[in-house]
Amino acid sequence: MRVNSIQCIVFLTVIGSVAASLPPALAAEKQPDNGGILSIQMENDFFLGDTDRHFTHGTRLSYTTGERPADTDDLIAKAAGLVPFFPDQGVSRAHYALGQNIYTPADITDVNLIEDDRPYAGWLYLSAGLFSVSKDRDRMDNLAFEVGVIGPWSQAEKTQKTWHETFGFRDPKGWDHQLENEVGFDIVYNRSVRVWKKEFQSTGLEMDLVPNVGFSLGNVFTHANAGVTVRIGDDLSTDFSPPRIRPSLPGSDFFFYTRDLDWYLFASFGGRAVLRNIFLDGNTFTDSHRVDKKYFVGDLQAGAAITWRDWRLSYTHIIRTEEFHGQKDPDRFGAISLSYRF
Repeated sequence: MRVNSIQCIVFLTVIGSVAASLPPALAAEKQPDNGGILSIQMENDFFLGDTDRHFTHGTRLSYTTGERPADTDDLIAKAAGLVPFFPDQGVSRAHYALGQNIYTPADITDVNLIEDDRPYAGWLYLSAGLFSVSKDRDRMDNLAFEVGVIGPWSQAEKTQKTWHETFGFRDPKGWDHQLENEVGFDIVYNRSVRVWKKEFQSTGLEMDLVPNVGFSLGNVFTHANAGVTVRIGDDLSTDFSPPRIRPSLPGSDFFFYTRDLDWYLFASFGGRAVLRNIFLDGNTFTDSHRVDKKYFVGDLQAGAAITWRDWRLSYTHIIRTEEFHGQKDPDRFGAISLSYRF
C-alpha cells in the first residue's frame, strides 16, 4: 500500500490536537538532558505515488550524545570550544551517522544509457560532528564531516533491487550505467537562529521564525545554502525542526524534554547555490555519465512533529525544484523520522 503524505500530516496533527487538550497534570518536570538520542530516517518518493526517479531513496541512522556544558572538562565540550564560530558558553553534543542515498533516472526499466537524465548513483557514508546550542536555546550550530563511497561500492544497486523484488515494484534495469567507484567527503556547517517567537495566551499555542545559513565543501556536495522555517505548535522549545537527509534544509538530530506530550506544524523554504553535485556532475577523476546541472536549487517543505516523553515522530513533505537542464518537473518525496532518547 502506498502511503499518502497528507494522511501522515493529518495523523500527526490530530495527535497534536489531543496533546493540546490534555490537562496540565500530565506535564512532567524538566529533567537534565544528558541521555543519548538514536534516530532513524527514511526519505522516499513512494510516499507520493508510484514513482522511482532522481533522489528516490535515503536511509540514515544517527546517534547524538547528551548535553555537554561548556564549563566542563568533557572532551566533546573541549572540542566544541575550539570552533571559533560556535556560541559562547553553549551546550554541545556530538553526533554520528551512517546513511545511504540512491539516485536514478525517471525510467528505471530502460537497460540503455539515458543520456538526458541523471545517472544511476549511490552514496554510502559515515558522518561525525558537533551540535552547539546557546544557553537561551535560540541558536544552533552544526559542524560535521562526512566520508563515504560512491558507485558499486555503495551497494545502492543491491539495496534498490532487493527492495523492489521484496515489495513487487518495477525491476531497475539500468544500474550497469551507474557512476564509477570513488571515495567522497564533505565538510558541512549550518547555523539556525530563532529570531522571533510569539505566544498566544488564549490558545496556549506558540509560533516562531527560524532562518538558517550554511555550506558544504567537498567532492560530493559543494554549495552555499540559506532558508527559513516557520512553526506553530504547543511547545516550540523541543527542537529546531526534524532532521533531514542532506542536501536539505537543516534540522536537529536531538530534541529537548519539556513535558510528556508536545507537537508542532512547520513550513520551510530554502535554496542552494550549487558549485558541485557529484550525482549530476559525474565522477571527479574518471569519465562517467553526467548531466548539465542547474546552479540554483530550491526546497519547499511542510510537515508535523510530535514528541511523547522520550520519543519524537515527524513527517515532512518536500518539493524540490529542477536540479538539471532537461528535467521536466520538480521532485516530490516524503521523509519520516523516529527518534528515541535513552
